[in-house]
Amino acid sequence: MLWQHAWVWVVVAAVLGVLEMALPGFFLLGFAVGALLVAGLVWLGVLGSLPVMVLVAALAAVPVWLVARRLAGVRPGQTRIWDRDINEN
Repeated sequence: MLWQHAWVWVVVAAVLGVLEMALPGFFLLGFAVGALLVAGLVWLGVLGSLPVMVLVAALAAVPVWLVARRLAGVRPGQTRIWDRDINEN
Protein backbone atom coordinates (compact mmCIF):
# COMPACT_ATOMS: atom_id res chain seq x y z
CA MET A 1 0.00 0.00 0.00
CA LEU A 2 1.00 3.61 -0.48
CA TRP A 3 1.42 4.46 3.22
CA GLN A 4 4.09 1.77 3.54
CA HIS A 5 6.56 3.94 1.61
CA ALA A 6 8.75 6.31 3.62
CA TRP A 7 8.56 9.08 1.00
CA VAL A 8 4.78 9.34 1.50
CA TRP A 9 5.31 10.12 5.18
CA VAL A 10 8.01 12.68 4.29
CA VAL A 11 5.56 14.40 1.93
CA VAL A 12 2.89 14.36 4.66
CA ALA A 13 5.40 15.92 7.07
CA ALA A 14 6.30 18.61 4.53
CA VAL A 15 2.65 19.46 3.86
CA LEU A 16 1.94 19.66 7.59
CA GLY A 17 5.02 21.86 8.04
CA VAL A 18 3.84 24.26 5.34
CA LEU A 19 0.36 24.36 6.86
CA GLU A 20 1.92 25.01 10.26
CA MET A 21 3.57 28.14 8.88
CA ALA A 22 0.28 29.34 7.43
CA LEU A 23 -1.83 28.72 10.54
CA PRO A 24 -1.40 30.17 14.03
CA GLY A 25 -0.36 27.96 16.91
CA PHE A 26 1.78 24.85 17.12
CA PHE A 27 -0.75 22.07 16.68
CA LEU A 28 0.46 20.79 13.29
CA LEU A 29 4.14 20.93 14.20
CA GLY A 30 3.80 17.85 16.38
CA PHE A 31 2.12 15.87 13.65
CA ALA A 32 4.81 16.92 11.16
CA VAL A 33 7.57 15.69 13.46
CA GLY A 34 5.59 12.52 14.12
CA ALA A 35 5.25 11.90 10.39
CA LEU A 36 9.01 12.33 9.99
CA LEU A 37 9.60 9.83 12.77
CA VAL A 38 7.25 7.36 11.09
CA ALA A 39 9.07 7.92 7.78
CA GLY A 40 12.34 7.01 9.44
CA LEU A 41 10.89 3.93 11.10
CA VAL A 42 9.24 2.78 7.85
CA TRP A 43 12.53 3.30 6.02
CA LEU A 44 14.27 1.14 8.64
CA GLY A 45 11.56 -1.51 8.23
CA VAL A 46 10.32 -1.30 11.83
CA LEU A 47 6.71 -0.31 11.12
CA GLY A 48 4.34 -2.01 8.73
CA SER A 49 0.69 -1.46 9.61
CA LEU A 50 -1.19 1.82 9.23
CA PRO A 51 -2.81 1.88 12.71
CA VAL A 52 0.60 1.49 14.36
CA MET A 53 2.05 4.20 12.13
CA VAL A 54 -0.71 6.64 13.04
CA LEU A 55 -0.34 5.78 16.73
CA VAL A 56 3.43 6.39 16.63
CA ALA A 57 2.90 9.71 14.85
CA ALA A 58 0.31 10.80 17.42
CA LEU A 59 2.43 9.72 20.39
CA ALA A 60 5.46 11.52 18.96
CA ALA A 61 3.40 14.71 18.61
CA VAL A 62 2.74 14.99 22.35
CA PRO A 63 6.32 15.75 23.47
CA VAL A 64 6.74 18.16 20.55
CA TRP A 65 3.62 20.04 21.64
CA LEU A 66 4.84 20.15 25.23
CA VAL A 67 8.24 21.49 24.22
CA ALA A 68 6.68 24.06 21.85
CA ARG A 69 4.32 25.18 24.60
CA ARG A 70 7.24 25.46 27.00
CA LEU A 71 9.37 27.46 24.55
CA ALA A 72 6.74 29.75 23.05
CA GLY A 73 3.88 29.67 25.53
CA VAL A 74 2.99 32.09 28.29
CA ARG A 75 5.99 32.61 30.54
CA PRO A 76 5.69 32.25 34.33
CA GLY A 77 4.69 35.57 35.80
CA GLN A 78 3.46 36.84 32.45
CA THR A 79 -0.17 37.83 32.32
CA ARG A 80 -2.36 38.65 29.40
CA ILE A 81 -3.97 42.03 29.68
CA TRP A 82 -7.03 42.61 27.57
CA ASP A 83 -7.56 46.31 26.98
CA ARG A 84 -10.61 46.00 24.78
CA ASP A 85 -13.37 43.55 24.10
CA ILE A 86 -13.83 42.35 20.52
CA ASN A 87 -17.57 42.66 20.97
CA GLU A 88 -17.47 46.36 21.84
CA ASN A 89 -17.85 49.02 19.19
